[in-house]
Amino acid sequence: MILVFPNTRRLFLITIFAISASAQTVASLAGEAPVKEAFSIIQRNEPEMLREQQRICEIAAPPFEESVRAAELKRLFEKLGLADVRIDKVGNVIGVRPGAQPRPNLVFAAHLDTVFPPGTDVKVSRTDDLMKGPGIGDDCRGLVVMLGVIRALNEAKITTKGTITFVADVGEEGLGDLRGMKELFGETLKGRIDAFISVDGLGSSITNVGVGSYRYKVTFKGPGGHSYGAFGNANPIQAMGRAIAKIDQFEVPDKPKTTFNVGRVSGGTSVNAIPFEAWMEVDMRSSDIGELGKLNEKFKAAMNEAAAEENQRWNNRGPVTVSAELVGLRPAGQTPESSPIVKTALAVNQTLGLSSHLGEGSTDSNVPMNQGIPAITIGGGGTGSGAHSLNESFDAHDSWKGTQRALLLAIALAR
Repeated sequence: MILVFPNTRRLFLITIFAISASAQTVASLAGEAPVKEAFSIIQRNEPEMLREQQRICEIAAPPFEESVRAAELKRLFEKLGLADVRIDKVGNVIGVRPGAQPRPNLVFAAHLDTVFPPGTDVKVSRTDDLMKGPGIGDDCRGLVVMLGVIRALNEAKITTKGTITFVADVGEEGLGDLRGMKELFGETLKGRIDAFISVDGLGSSITNVGVGSYRYKVTFKGPGGHSYGAFGNANPIQAMGRAIAKIDQFEVPDKPKTTFNVGRVSGGTSVNAIPFEAWMEVDMRSSDIGELGKLNEKFKAAMNEAAAEENQRWNNRGPVTVSAELVGLRPAGQTPESSPIVKTALAVNQTLGLSSHLGEGSTDSNVPMNQGIPAITIGGGGTGSGAHSLNESFDAHDSWKGTQRALLLAIALAR
């Protein structure tokens, strides 16, 4: 008998059947004695791992200054018995847990850096399950989940068929521009990564869509002059104002979500001086490569138009110039819902009774997604609020479930 379904329903049923089949395999894996023992180890070790989370988070790791925390992760990797522990030329800490075979090679990563500048008080306070401090969830939790997975694999004496390469990486936040991942996939482990998991954020989230971005520092320059005596010279700040107004009028789609933002502005020397320079930083994002490219072209045209209009307004007297420096480029990409890595992640959540939600974001997974390498970013368990703020919090109630989830997913993908 042949059944015919409308396309949407047919795809829905195919997806459900695929997930169910995968869930049976994952459920069987979760029932194996060594894995069950690893689950118990994780739950038993969690109080100690939470103390480790606090300790690591009190090692400052400002943007581009992750080296002290990196040295500590290198020490911990060595203590846990990983092989070939090293720091690559951009600062990524790498350690290998060999499997029965070198491939598949699963990279399991969490990022070292925070958004907070040097001098930030990174002291973590704790009351029962509640921890507060800059970076306590993003991504100190990810680092500790990674360490917890390694420890459980060791203590339960689990050998995977494939190899798992653990990475504590640099440059995930802000103008770090994913430099750690770009180096890892472009040089350090180029051509030797078969799948990728990043632990970033909290809860049981699964990110399979990588939001790409262009980030620019746009500078307007002119001769400047006295506000009265040189009146009539073109004004860099006024040119920048024209540019901001043009950006504000951009029309972008809701789906795929595409955004723009002027995040910082600066310029001028005095209220009674025509500035000789002004600059702004602009962020543009989309999960769709095509839409991001169209927005980028629209932006570049608007910057030139703004300078030209300011110069025309003042008859090209003391004309301004404009330059747009690309200071950040995060590639967009996605791992399809139908891919084995996403199906496996959903099956793991189902097996462990965790809620499942596929989402999008800008994470370390952007780089492999853009290259067509299976990749997802998962949350590290627990709950929290205030990410990227000085009041960031992490609630450790049942947080061990996040490490159990990461362990089961890693074993399933390395088989």
